[in-house]
Amino acid sequence: NPMTLEDATKEVERYIDNPGQALSYKVGMMKILDLREKAKTELGDKFDIRDFHDVVLKNGAVPLPILEELVDGYIAKKKAS
Repeated sequence: NPMTLEDATKEVERYIDNPGQALSYKVGMMKILDLREKAKTELGDKFDIRDFHDVVLKNGAVPLPILEELVDGYIAKKKAS
């Protein structure tokens, strides 16, 4: 469904009020992609995208350093199994 003019106006006003918001989404995406690549590299055949998604999503919105700790824990646990 196309966005209404009213909704589009609200979106534009939101980004005018807080231009850094859009950047935060991109930074988060880039960090998650980096963490995924790290997990794939370190785990090789043990890497499972479903498990990675579980780690990233199960704790909700967390600061990126905390997310990195969670992913590092996932990597260590998978390596040990």
